[in-house]
Amino acid sequence: MTTAHIPLPSPRRILALQELVLAWYRTEQREFPWRAVHPDPYVVLVSEVMLQQTQTSRVAVLLPLFLEQFPTIHALAGASTAAIIKAWKGLGYNSRALRLRECARAIVERFGGLVPGTAEELMTLPGIGPYTSHAVAVFAYHADVTVLDVNLRRVYSRYVTPQDTSADILSDKELLRIATALQPKGHASAWNQALMDIGSQFCKASTPRCATCVLADSCASAHRIVTVRKPRRSEPSHRDTPRRIWRGKVLDLLRECATGTTAHTMATTLIPAADADDTAWMERVAQDLVRDGFAQRDGGRYRLRSE
Repeated sequence: MTTAHIPLPSPRRILALQELVLAWYRTEQREFPWRAVHPDPYVVLVSEVMLQQTQTSRVAVLLPLFLEQFPTIHALAGASTAAIIKAWKGLGYNSRALRLRECARAIVERFGGLVPGTAEELMTLPGIGPYTSHAVAVFAYHADVTVLDVNLRRVYSRYVTPQDTSADILSDKELLRIATALQPKGHASAWNQALMDIGSQFCKASTPRCATCVLADSCASAHRIVTVRKPRRSEPSHRDTPRRIWRGKVLDLLRECATGTTAHTMATTLIPAADADDTAWMERVAQDLVRDGFAQRDGGRYRLRSE
């Protein structure tokens, strides 16, 4: 049994859409350190890893600081864990920092320090998945391949066929077919950056701003999206604060303390009137950080991993 595809706009409508989006982007595009006429593939790679789970505005501020410390892929490949974790402060999800360093090492060892230019080669690198491999190929080398991030999935889904709620989205298989059909040849970088900007500024996840969106006149879902809230996943907590937040707090302490600190000191520093349960919780958090490769234990003290 075959599943019917969602009808695509006519070739004439697709051409009009492409012209509209590219014209809008020429005058309204946002400026970021990783956007350039002749982009540095290393900068694009670092920015894409940062942008995976960190707000664009924060990456725009912190990326230049990171590049000051690690200006080349060779500098990043040779960095210690402690140096990487300190430089990653404020970017969240620190495991990405270590994966980025492993990726840099692989590029130095296998590609002579040059970021590869095809999605297929990029996919062979540690920590690089389908989205990042395509994004680097498009934004660093202007390759004509499709890109699907959360913004693009939302824009394509809503534009092509009516969506009723903010949670509705098409399958990736269908979205890939749509993206391939709508993307103009030779303009992959500008096209995808434009749709990302439209998704971020207008076609928002929960409350789309259709009244001011450049696509509103031809969008199948304009002015009809009903906002729904997705249930949050539960996670282990202590004193009503999720474990991931405590991990970040403990890492911040370790960043500031080169000689390391104990679980008891962590507890008394972070929690007024800390008790034995608080110390036990900090011990577990610190042990998790050791297990994940961020920290090391020397006797009863924890510090950032030095290698």
